[in-house]
Amino acid sequence: MIYHIATRTDWDTSLATGIYITDSLHREGFIHCSTHEQLAATAVRFFAGRDDLVLLQIDPTRLDVDLRYEEGEPGILFPHLYGPLDLSAVIAAHPFQVAPPPGS
Repeated sequence: MIYHIATRTDWDTSLATGIYITDSLHREGFIHCSTHEQLAATAVRFFAGRDDLVLLQIDPTRLDVDLRYEEGEPGILFPHLYGPLDLSAVIAAHPFQVAPPPGS
């Protein structure tokens, strides 16, 4: 499994259209994802204090776009989806909150 942290607004839009598209797909050409082991660090680094999130659990065997593991930080490979995410690959979507960093 791979994971993607979506905003509630983006997820609600995708439910209406049947596909999930992020700004990063337009800007960088791919959708950022994380492995289970990377998820906590990704959440804290990019989404601390947010309460408008949805955690998408994605089954890579159901993808109809390229999935590439590419270096995001030196020596760390992150899953990237090269195209819109068809919702049939999303096997679970749960409300997701990330606590603010300590001392904030």
